Amino acid sequence: MWTEWTIATRFLREGRAQSTLILVGIGVGVAVIVFITALITGLQHNIVDRTLGTQSHIRLSPPDEVNRIVPLDGPATRMLLETRRAQRLRSINNWQQLRDVLDDFPQVTAVSPIISGPAFARRGEALQSVALVGIDPRRYQQILPVSEDIVAGAFRIGAGEAVIGKQLSIDLGVSVGDKLRLETGQGGDSVVNVAGIFELGVRELDARYVYLDMSQAQSLLDLPGAATVIDLTVNDIFKADTIATHIRRLTGQKVESWMETNAQLLNALRSQSMSTTMISVFVALSVALGIASVLSVSVVQRTREIGILRAIGITRAQMLRVFLIQGALFGLLGSLLGGISGVGLVVAFNNFGPRLFYIPVNPWLLVAATALATLTGVIAAAIPARRAARLDPVVAIRHV
Repeated sequence: MWTEWTIATRFLREGRAQSTLILVGIGVGVAVIVFITALITGLQHNIVDRTLGTQSHIRLSPPDEVNRIVPLDGPATRMLLETRRAQRLRSINNWQQLRDVLDDFPQVTAVSPIISGPAFARRGEALQSVALVGIDPRRYQQILPVSEDIVAGAFRIGAGEAVIGKQLSIDLGVSVGDKLRLETGQGGDSVVNVAGIFELGVRELDARYVYLDMSQAQSLLDLPGAATVIDLTVNDIFKADTIATHIRRLTGQKVESWMETNAQLLNALRSQSMSTTMISVFVALSVALGIASVLSVSVVQRTREIGILRAIGITRAQMLRVFLIQGALFGLLGSLLGGISGVGLVVAFNNFGPRLFYIPVNPWLLVAATALATLTGVIAAAIPARRAARLDPVVAIRHV
């Protein structure tokens, strides 16, 4: 192998200008792959974090109520005009047992039962439609850490206390320490003290959410001891759909993952990933064609030298390896150059770019890019290498 290595590196040194140009070309291609892949990955993580930062990964609720149709007695034909039933607010059956089962469920990282329902918030003559969210603060903080988004007061949920969104506080003109009257369609009526104001960054949530203690929300919604929803988070958000299906089959409840409720977002993420893959494939193809063309020209230019080397005892297998080594070196050195350039572009984006989001650099991306470029170089060199190995020494020496 030492002989093949010496000949291969000598060929590369002799065609220094040509070798430099192809290395720059490979480096640019690998830099594009590294930067685009890191950019799209960072963008996707940012979008997912912003979207899932205000919601659970999986939501479990009671199954929809449906009409029960009496089966026909004997052979007969019936025309049926069915109207879907309105879904009333109701509790999940045996939610405490379900909560305990889900606590031990593999891949589930947090479980939080909630009672949620519509209500009106009144202050003086001002009236706003709100969503009451009765929570167990310790469990709910593992799903959505609201305390980190408090902009006034404290995240304190207790008897007679509530935490409301910033937009709702502006609409009603209330601040920390003020009183707020809550009224529900079930006849519930209570005056609470505003203990804190949060800002999640989502206008709809900031304008409607009112966090209460579970027992207080149960009393207002006239559902004593109830939980209408169980929120879950999982360790792998992109497997939420599979986990939700498993939980649905196990519990018989209505279970939806964030992937079902955000189908358009998921399509956008998949489209971005597909675009990145296509860009990588075409860049890798361009790199392969560049290496193959350079080595093909090299075989033509060095035909006489190849003939002499074959005449003095270099075997066909050794000549094959000479050109494969050149292809591997092109891929390896070009990928190292491109990897460094790609990381430099990422660092420049993070420090001098628009700073809309942060791009993390995954070391495995550089390893994968280097391995891909080296393998591409070897494959691209296969045809020129085979051609060089099959040259007849006599014919090659006479080549002008």
